[in-house]
Amino acid sequence: MRITAALLILLTLLAPASAQEAYPAKAINLIVPFAAGGSTDAIGRIIAEGLERVLGKPVVVENRAGAGGSIGTAAIAKAPPDGYTIGIGTTSTLAINPAAYKNLPFDVQVDLSPIGKIAGVSNIMSINPAVQAIDMAAFIALARQRPGKLSYASAGLGSVSHLLGEQFGLATGTEITHVPYAGVGPALNDAVGGHVDVLYDNLPTSLPLVKAGFLRPLAISGDKRNPALPDVPTFAELGLVDMNWMAFFGLIAPAGTPPALIARLNEALIELLAIPEIRAKLIAQQIRVDGNSPEAFKAEIARELSQMRQVVTAAKITLD
Repeated sequence: MRITAALLILLTLLAPASAQEAYPAKAINLIVPFAAGGSTDAIGRIIAEGLERVLGKPVVVENRAGAGGSIGTAAIAKAPPDGYTIGIGTTSTLAINPAAYKNLPFDVQVDLSPIGKIAGVSNIMSINPAVQAIDMAAFIALARQRPGKLSYASAGLGSVSHLLGEQFGLATGTEITHVPYAGVGPALNDAVGGHVDVLYDNLPTSLPLVKAGFLRPLAISGDKRNPALPDVPTFAELGLVDMNWMAFFGLIAPAGTPPALIARLNEALIELLAIPEIRAKLIAQQIRVDGNSPEAFKAEIARELSQMRQVVTAAKITLD
């Protein structure tokens, strides 16, 4: 009897470790909270490919677009916390939306567990070449001479580009009319067509049009100038320090996901980011690969959320 009892205790102690070693035992669902074809989707699919290679199980990408990424993020938050549903989190979904929307069906800091950061991407401010300004100083002077007459395009209310436009107005004392679009594609088209004067965007989508001369870049974010546009100053160089942040992409899971699974997923993320082919695909998206720990990513989300709340309050942005 004593031997049997001892064996039962030993098996009980070993069971959790065995379960952890078996993970993953089936396919993992990766929710991308934006439509297929965008930068978040591209990054999500590269990460899915890398996770499959590292974990040895299929990783199925599911696009759950809508409400600026909030629908997909809510789906992640409400999924079973078993490690088989994870998702992509971005500056928009984890910082801007929680700051701007009053009635989100989830609390970023309560209902989600950060796994780790994937990368950062520069933001860029550009103008239509017909605008009579050769650099930022000239543009600010022009905007001050014509309050409300110039316009800027964004990818939609509460988007990264919307917040950048509001930050610019607050920092420079200018009044530029906001024209929100249903995504970055239409915003780019109208900026190139001259229907709006200014565009704030992530670098990857604007870069081809900038290089082709259809848009004139004024500033870019980052701790140093971007090699893709070495002649374009950073916002910090121009004194616009508050605008010098980079948008982030990371992996998240539902709150309550066991710490051991979060640690395994973070380990897999760091490993895949070091695979040369995967890393090259990510860098080709004009992003800075920047993996970190769950704790570091959680702290970054908190910082960005605090900053976005300040901008939303100052600009009196209210979204339902």
